[in-house]
Amino acid sequence: MTGGRKGFFVSIDGPSGVGKSTTIRELRTLLAERGVPARWTVEPPRGDFLGDFTRSHGGQLHGLALACLVAAARYRHIETTIAPALGRGELLISDRYIASTLALQRLDGVPLDFLLLLNDYAPQPDLAVILTASPGTIADRIAQAGVTHRFRADPTAPSREVELYPDAANLLEDLGAKVLMIDSTGIPPSEVARRIADAIPALPLPSEPPATTPTPQEP
Repeated sequence: MTGGRKGFFVSIDGPSGVGKSTTIRELRTLLAERGVPARWTVEPPRGDFLGDFTRSHGGQLHGLALACLVAAARYRHIETTIAPALGRGELLISDRYIASTLALQRLDGVPLDFLLLLNDYAPQPDLAVILTASPGTIADRIAQAGVTHRFRADPTAPSREVELYPDAANLLEDLGAKVLMIDSTGIPPSEVARRIADAIPALPLPSEPPATTPTPQEP
């Protein structure tokens, strides 16, 4: 989505245990090696009172209440970080965005129509990267990392989350975002990062051609 937007917005989402954090570290290194400047952010946003509150207290909330809190932190994130960066013409890469809401909050029992309405005014990413892997691979990685939040405590969550992300991808495409899905089951994070980097265009983005005015016909 580039109309009127000078920057380029990339979101990276995926199930817990898919290797997203490792992939993002590899991507940061790769873009730096290529000389591609990027601004990095995360949801809920760190260093912002509402984002920090969501991180600290989100585990105490469920369902609709948590979905509303996450959306409030997102709109604060848009106001303070996302919109200014895109207005300045920057490449902005966010660790989690709307795709995570469309998976995790549905995993928490929130109806899809409520989530879409709640996030209706959030700008779509230009490139929505969704990482996936087999449920068995994700379960093994979660077992190694340990239970860090309540979604990981449910043994059925990995397979349910993996099923929800392709649905989120289809929804984002319907809303106008370009989606890049990468199955990381059998490839290293460095290769995942390369595929993402190759899908990011050079900035500044080319200007949209002006509307042509018909040439007046000679009498």
